[in-house]
Amino acid sequence: MTDNKDTSLDIFAELDAQMSPEFNELLSNPFDEQINNETNTLQSDLADAAILAQRAVTTEKLIDRLPEHRQKQARDLANQIDETKMSAVIAYGSNAQKKLSEFSHNMLATVQLKDTGEIGDVLTDLMQMLESSNPKDLSAEPNVFKRLFGKVKSSITETQMKYQQIGSQMDKVVIRLEREKNELLNDNMMLEQLYQKNKDYFEALNIYIAAGELKMQEMQSDIIPKAIEKARESNSQMDVQVVSDLNQFLDRLDKRTHDLRLTRQMTIQQAPQIRMIQNTNQALAEKIQVSVHTAIPLWENQITIALTLLRQQNAAISQRQVSETTNNLLTKNSEMLKQSAIDTARESERGVIDLVTLQKTQSNLIQTIEETLKIQQEGRQQRAAAQLELENMENQLRDKLLEISDQQKAMQMEK
Repeated sequence: MTDNKDTSLDIFAELDAQMSPEFNELLSNPFDEQINNETNTLQSDLADAAILAQRAVTTEKLIDRLPEHRQKQARDLANQIDETKMSAVIAYGSNAQKKLSEFSHNMLATVQLKDTGEIGDVLTDLMQMLESSNPKDLSAEPNVFKRLFGKVKSSITETQMKYQQIGSQMDKVVIRLEREKNELLNDNMMLEQLYQKNKDYFEALNIYIAAGELKMQEMQSDIIPKAIEKARESNSQMDVQVVSDLNQFLDRLDKRTHDLRLTRQMTIQQAPQIRMIQNTNQALAEKIQVSVHTAIPLWENQITIALTLLRQQNAAISQRQVSETTNNLLTKNSEMLKQSAIDTARESERGVIDLVTLQKTQSNLIQTIEETLKIQQEGRQQRAAAQLELENMENQLRDKLLEISDQQKAMQMEK
């Protein structure tokens, strides 16, 4: 019996050695008495909240870089931020962001609608006109002049007509260029307004960001520590929740301020973009100004000089032609006078009838008489032959008629 009892004690001792800490916890409160664990949890939460409230939310002190009047606006705006309203963070600065978004969209639409290709086409047309009417083509060199124009008088008329047509086309191009220049200047005025709006958005966002930073600093240094102290004193879960809400508000305000910094960066980038567009427009307007008021008048002056030189050349060539014609006329007249004098002298020394002429006349007369006698002799011979032929023909006809008559008589007698 004693051995059995010892054995049971050994088993319980072994089981007792194997018991877990949970077992001791089950026996620690046999009458289920309330222990103030809630107080311990609240204190732990408040400690965590205090640590969270002291985290680094931002290192930038934008308000120190703002002018004094902007600092005052930022402080006033920071006082308007209600840390008890969770929806206040969402709407904070949204109006400025919305207007900036609309502004960016309008600026993009404005840039997309502007086509500088037409200006380039007009300037190209102008350059082609200037190149096609090179004053060097009106050189006063005789070979070039002859090659280009052929006839002097017609060349001036053709050249004037050519440059009148080019001048008319150039006037149209000038009108188009002036219109494009005015549009570019108007665009720059509009872009200047956009630049000022962008600057206003930049200033407003600076105030929003600075106010957010001030509010976060106030919450970390004053509002949240006071709320933590109050929760510790009251030992109330609702006060602890207030501390948690304040930490959440601080975190959201930090994120919202960061979003506003990104939006402000957009305004910083858009400022040089607007200036670049303005500079491009200004450069194009100045190019048009130079083309209209410098290149074209210079071209007109050169054409005027070239046409004047062409008229001078025309006069010189005309004078040369008159001189050459006069010289040729005098030369031909002298040759005609020489020939006329020689012919007159020669004729004056001749007789009324030349011996050669008399000899030719006599020879012709003798030939005529001989030919006439020969023709008369041939005529007599032909007439004699014809007489014989006529007699033969008459005899043949008579004999034929007699033969026919005898045949008819014989036929009648047979009947």
